[in-house]
Formats: sequence, structure tokens, C-alpha cells
Amino acid sequence: MIPKGSLFCCISTGLLFFLAEKGMSGFFVKTYKRIIAGNLVILLFLSLFLAGCGGNKHTYDPNAGIETITIKDDTGRDITIASEITAIAPSGSTAQMLLQTIAPEMLVGLSSSPTSAQRKYIPESMWYMPTFGQFYGSKSNLNMEALINAKPQIIIDLGDRKATILADMSSIQKQTGIPTVFYEATLETMPDAYRKLGTILGKEEEAEKQARFIERTLEMAAEKSALIPPSEKKTVMYSTGATGLAVNADESSQSQVIDLIGAENAIIPDKITNKGGGTTVSLESVYKVQPDVIIFMAGGPYDDVETNEWSELKAIRSGEYYEIPNLPYCWMSSPPSVNMVLGVWWLGQLVYPDLYNDYDMIEIAQEYYNLFWHYDLSKEEAAEMLSRSLMKD
Repeated sequence: MIPKGSLFCCISTGLLFFLAEKGMSGFFVKTYKRIIAGNLVILLFLSLFLAGCGGNKHTYDPNAGIETITIKDDTGRDITIASEITAIAPSGSTAQMLLQTIAPEMLVGLSSSPTSAQRKYIPESMWYMPTFGQFYGSKSNLNMEALINAKPQIIIDLGDRKATILADMSSIQKQTGIPTVFYEATLETMPDAYRKLGTILGKEEEAEKQARFIERTLEMAAEKSALIPPSEKKTVMYSTGATGLAVNADESSQSQVIDLIGAENAIIPDKITNKGGGTTVSLESVYKVQPDVIIFMAGGPYDDVETNEWSELKAIRSGEYYEIPNLPYCWMSSPPSVNMVLGVWWLGQLVYPDLYNDYDMIEIAQEYYNLFWHYDLSKEEAAEMLSRSLMKD
């Protein structure tokens, strides 16, 4: 069948020659030429537009010609995936971190590349992997083409359950043609998430060990926090950013550890400006609430608070301020993933030293790094990590 555009061009060109041959006036011939030229421009535009649409159509089928199984993810959807997974893509930084700890060799791309400081704890094969951004958050910058070109068999999303999660997962799967799975992975649901990942990735034994460490952490925190009377709960300010005033306030996903250890978030704003963290406050409001403990992220004002406008805060005067260890990731969040598990042990011992006193933080860090990062952390390395993060003499 001749395309309509081509048929129009043939008829128009033929008619032009016919008019010229019959001696029609130059005016009519010139006018008709202009009409044809205009339509040809329109046809060229349409052909390029349609070609572009066709070029954006994703034909990659990760399940073509292989054995598949059907699973149900935490959105309740039935999803067909390869029975043997060897290539996975994370939805963002939260998923990337958790997947790095259970199946780093299966990742075909990353949300973001590791920094030079992080590379020490991360397999070299991951240092220069393609990156395709992330689906969610203020840093949402997904490169769909890069994601599809990496040819993952499955996209995995991990983290807190958003109100739009069902529609989001369905949309991503429809756009890419790649099975997209969501497992809820807050601190409390993380053991279950590890076990589900272990099942679909063929990593049951390792996932079980990791899940049990997390359960042990949660049980320890629950037992100890239950012993704290409401009147003795301490308040913690989780300070972020260069100024220290972009805080992870109460109810933000980044501040889960504070609640878990039996403390209270010192910052309870009228409105959370960022559910994931980063609510901006004034130093005046910090003076009003007078946190018992302040924890700073690396890169914040930790080094200067004893000599600047922070110096009269109760926590600064009493020496109850600390910088959060941050390699390969911040122990408290950023992103809120499996790193928070280690944060429970660390922050619990700082805020309630008389209660969280039956373990050595360096030994816990060594155990954690071996199990999750597959890295043999020495006592000297652990001590260096904690040099700005332990109780002051």
C-alpha cells in the first residue's frame, strides 16, 4: 500500500507538470508550487515526528525466550519475572544501597556512582557502571533511555510505601516494558524485604543472615526503649546541610532511628516541608526547643559550634553533640536504607549510655560491615570512623 503522504506528492507533482505543459499562466503554476511546497514541509514535519515516536517505542523484552515465574509484590500486583535473575536495576538511591548489600554482582546500573571515598567499601565492578538517576524525590532525574540500554531483567523499588505506589510501579513497567517490583523496606519491614529479595534473587541464605541481624537490632531497641519512662525521654535534633538548619524533623522517613531508640525528635514543625527530610528551621527555633542531643551530618557546622552562634545551646555546652559516621553512607539515613540499622546501635549508645551499655560499638560496626558490605573492617578503621561520633570525655 502506498502511504498517503507519498500518494499526495505523486499526484501533486504530476498535476504541476500537466499544468505547465498545457500552458497555464505562470501565476497559477507559481501559486500551485507554493501550495505543494507548503504541504511538503508539513509532511516532512509529520514524518520526523512519527519517526521520533517510533524511536521512543521500547521493544526490549527481558522475559523473551526464558523461563518465568509469577510473584506478588507489596503493591498486590501479580508480576511475571525471570525464574533466574541475573540483571537488576534499582529505582533510586534507597534501593541501590540495599541491593548493593545482597546482590552487587547482579546490578547492571546505578542511581548514582560511588564517590572516591565510598569506593573502598564497594566492589570495583560498580565504580564505573552506567547511571540512570532515580524515579522519586527532589533529585528525581531518571534517564529512561540509559535504564533500558542497561537491559535489566527487573527494576526493584525499595523503601517506604507512598500513596501513589501502585500507580507509580504500573506506570514505570508500562513505559519500560521491564517488570517493576516494590517491596516495603522501612526499618520495621526490612527483614521481610530481605527475605523476599533473597527468594527472587536466589540469595536465600545470605538474605536470612542479614534479616536476622536487623531483627536482632529491632528487638534490642524495642526492649531498651520500653524501659524509658515518658518523663525521661531525651530529645534529639538531626541536623543536616552546611548550616545545620535543614533538619530531619519528626515524621520524616529520614528520622526513623530517633523514634526506635526511645527518644523524641526535637523538631516538630507545623508543616513538614519535605517528607523525606530537609525541613528548614531557624536557629531561634532551635534555642526555643533546646534539644538534649544534636547530631550533625558530615559537612555541617560541627567544628565551629562551640565558638559561634550555636555555642549557648544546652547540647553544645554539655558536649552532647556528634557528627554521624558517613562511610560508605551516613549511618542515620541519606538515603534511609539499611544504613539506619547501624545507626540504631550508634545513636542508642550516645543518647542513653546507661541503657545501651552491653555492647562494644566498634565490634558491632565490624560485624555489620562484614555482613552487609562484605568488607573486613579493622578496629583502627572503625575507631577512625567514630572519632567524631563518640561521647566526649
